[in-house]
This record gives sequence, structure tokens and C-alpha cells, in this order.
Amino acid sequence: MEGETTIIVKWNGNEYNIKDLQGDSTILELKAKIYEETGVKPDRQKLLNLKCKGQDAEQTISMLKIKPGFKLMMMGSREEDIAEANRIPKDVSEVINDLDVDQDIEDIEVENAEIYLAKIQKRIETYKIEVFNPPREGKKLLVLDIDYTLFDHRSVASSGIELMRPYLHEFLTRAYQHYDIVIWSATSMKWINEKMKLLAVTDNPNYKIAFHLDCLAMINVVTSKYGLVEVKPLGVIWGKYQQYSAKNTIMFDDIRRNFIMNPGSGLKIKPFKQAHLNRDKDKELLKLADYLEAIADVEDFQTLNHRKWKEYKSKRSHRKRPH
Repeated sequence: MEGETTIIVKWNGNEYNIKDLQGDSTILELKAKIYEETGVKPDRQKLLNLKCKGQDAEQTISMLKIKPGFKLMMMGSREEDIAEANRIPKDVSEVINDLDVDQDIEDIEVENAEIYLAKIQKRIETYKIEVFNPPREGKKLLVLDIDYTLFDHRSVASSGIELMRPYLHEFLTRAYQHYDIVIWSATSMKWINEKMKLLAVTDNPNYKIAFHLDCLAMINVVTSKYGLVEVKPLGVIWGKYQQYSAKNTIMFDDIRRNFIMNPGSGLKIKPFKQAHLNRDKDKELLKLADYLEAIADVEDFQTLNHRKWKEYKSKRSHRKRPH
């Protein structure tokens, strides 16, 4: 590339013209110029459609064959925005978020990235939900995965019911007292419907499922830790049903990245595998039912740290013990 060139950086809904770049300008120099324009430090910048194969200080504009006017998409947050997102409100309860800082910063960046918020809005507008049982007034929301959460989908058994996680129906019956229940799996709707019938969840007389969500309700995101992945943004539900929000929603999944768009609302459940070996000793759903009951009266789930759910449950249980 000869002479000066300009690259357009799209970030946070705006476009920034990065000028005075030469063919021998490095990616590190490009990031420094982006910092001048946006306030996002180079180590916070994730350049989504820039295919770098080496170190930023070694790769040059000419090596990447970037043409003048190339539009570059960026993820990243300013330091002041990260500090504000991590600010602890003065009036929260004793149970607060103190998650791993580096991963939380990336979660914040992904959660608030304009490109992904636009994808969620598109799902809200186009994804069709078949409601089995309408939302109930005053109920919180529980969103459940299937594979390795409620069902061991990899093991072999003479019947599917043998692969069901122990205490599933007791868990759903107890949860239903305080929560509307949604099933969300990263598979097709046909598969979800069949599995729910197989497990006798669909028409169970002791609880009701509000609706199912499948892979088409998910979106693709890019993260430094996982690369390109599909995730389950709760914003799709919140955009369609105003009574649900981060204040009253909790999602269980055995894969943490599935709730990277809503890190504060997700609880990583212990995966249920090798059903024939663990069927008689797995009590995870009973423990989680206790937790759901313990937090049912919490007004704002955003004040909770679901990573420490076992500690929270034990504290509540301790207070209830007679003297």
C-alpha cells in the first residue's frame, strides 16, 4: 500500500475515521490511533473482522492487504464505562457480585456491544414463540437448558427415561410455585418437543411449561476466550414479555458461555453425565430447588452472586434452624 490511507472503525453505533495510516503502519499503531478517537485502550480493543496472524507490533497494514475505506468492527469498553458497570450500588444486600474480574469485563463488553444488541432486537421482532401456558402475574422466571442439565443425551439406555436427571419432576413442581418455567435448548424445536414428551414434562399435572425456545432464538458472538459461539440472550424473552427482566430471571445451564450476554442472570449447573453411574447419587436438582425457594422473595436478582448459590442457601437454612 502506498501513501496514506483511512480506515473506518465502527464501534458503539458510531463510525470513526482513522487517518494518516501508512502501508508500514503496524496494527499496534492502528490501535493507538483508535484509542485517540474512541477512548478505548488498545488492550481492550477486539477488532472483529481483522485477520491478524501475528503480534500487533509485527503485522502491518500492507501485510493484511487492507484497502482505503475498509470498515473495521470493534468491541471494547472505555475504562470509565467498565468502572461504572462494576460499581456496587450502596443499597444492595450482603450477597453481591464478586466474580472473576477479567472475565466479567469481557462479559460487560459483550453484553453491551451494539452489534449484539441489534441481533437481539431482530430476534425479538422476528422469532415466533408458541405459548403453552401464559405468564402468571407476580411470578419470577426460570430458564432451563436440557442437555446435561435435565437429561444425559450422550449415554446409552434401554429407554430415554433412564437418562432423566434424578428428581426432575420434584424440582419442576417446587420451582413452579414461584417461577414461570421456560425450556431453552441449542437444538431444533422438534427435538425439544420430543424430549419433553419423553420425559413426561409436557403435560405434567403438577406444573406447567410456559414455552420452548430453540437454536433459532440464539445469536452468534465473538469473544477472546471462546471465539465465535452461539449464546442464549435473555433479552429475547425480556423484549417480548415486559414482566420479566434481570431483576426476576435466572437461567440454569451446564455451559457458562451460553449466558455470556447476561452473566449476572446465569447459574452454571453441574452437568449430569454417565447416567447409569450417577443416577443414584446425583441430587443437584434438589439442592437447586432449595436455592430457588430461598431467593424467591428477593426483589432484585441483580444483587445476587449465583456462583455462590450453595453458600447463600446454607446461610438461609442456618437462619431457619430452631434454637
